[in-house]
Amino acid sequence: MDVFTGRWVRGAGWSAALPGWDSARTLVLVFGPSALVDEPDHAGLADLRRTYPVASLAGCSTAGEVLGAELSDDTLAVAVVRFATTRVVVETTPVEGRGSDDVGRLLGKRLAESGADLALALVLSDGLAVNGSALGRGVSETVPAGALVAGGLAGDGPRFARTWVLVDGVPRAGAVAAVGLFGADLEVGHASRGGWSPLGPERLVTRSAGTVLHELDGRPVLDLYREYLGDLADGLPATGLLFPLGVRLLDGSGREVVRTILGVDHDTRSITYAGEIPQGATAQLMRSTTDRLVDGAEDAGQQVRRDADAGDSLALLVSCVGRRQYLGQRTEEELEVVVEALGPRTPAVGFYSYGELTTLPSGACHLENQTMTVTVFGERPRSAA
Repeated sequence: MDVFTGRWVRGAGWSAALPGWDSARTLVLVFGPSALVDEPDHAGLADLRRTYPVASLAGCSTAGEVLGAELSDDTLAVAVVRFATTRVVVETTPVEGRGSDDVGRLLGKRLAESGADLALALVLSDGLAVNGSALGRGVSETVPAGALVAGGLAGDGPRFARTWVLVDGVPRAGAVAAVGLFGADLEVGHASRGGWSPLGPERLVTRSAGTVLHELDGRPVLDLYREYLGDLADGLPATGLLFPLGVRLLDGSGREVVRTILGVDHDTRSITYAGEIPQGATAQLMRSTTDRLVDGAEDAGQQVRRDADAGDSLALLVSCVGRRQYLGQRTEEELEVVVEALGPRTPAVGFYSYGELTTLPSGACHLENQTMTVTVFGERPRSAA
């Protein structure tokens, strides 16, 4: 397996020459700014389409592009992977007219039809037009047993206005892509960590619908945020990223997930989150410190390295826009500790997202928010294992 990572910067071009690795077993991952949806002939994307006409291209918009331990905006962060034996299949579909769970099931079914030896499904989704919880659930219901599902929801910085996913090499709004990597030689490692703690009492979700939360303890949720945020409430939804919502699941596991704000409706005093907020669940505001967030990211990197030793491999880092808002100028510290934990044989590429898709120990795909999620994959021929 051959791996190249590089960055395209407007006015400067590529940080290094693109390798001539075009083949049916080549995957090109691309992460860039939301404005590219208005620029289908973008010079960097045109270079990739011209250099890799046979390879599979996949990618999405970001709240910051990641290349190694460096974070940038308005660039392209790119990884080119040429596999020796692993097969690559990319499936895409528009969201419009379908429920998010149906979109997930459709993509998972298509990948399953391409082979029972699916090892990893990387899902990249429009960040505003889907219920990420339902999308992940639908994919995991239909992919072959044992396949790991990971990825994330596309970002638009702190603006929450528009996102895109690559479809046939062109940025498209309202789409979801699933990259399937097939074969027995692919070794995968995966971990997701947060670093948040409760702020204030647990409250009952008394009225919600999918990803829209109306009331906690019978009070409009927007009123609660205004009470805690004070003057910062004028900056919602962006300032709400500093105080996400912890929700205790109703599946009997007692597990708690963190939910990121995507939008605010001042007329109904409701808030839309990146994942589901089940009615009858308990929830409470969350807070953290920069040190705890960095420690959580480091733990994710170390866990992946303990679980998988694929030799030369690629790491996909998907962190949350809320973590970037909170960490500010220290954001690159969480990238640095992950890259150091993974080691020099594992270059990293990725993006800051509106939600992170992770696979639980049960095998189910789940949407996380406010986490650093690390997925590492590399080939290790079984005859050499």
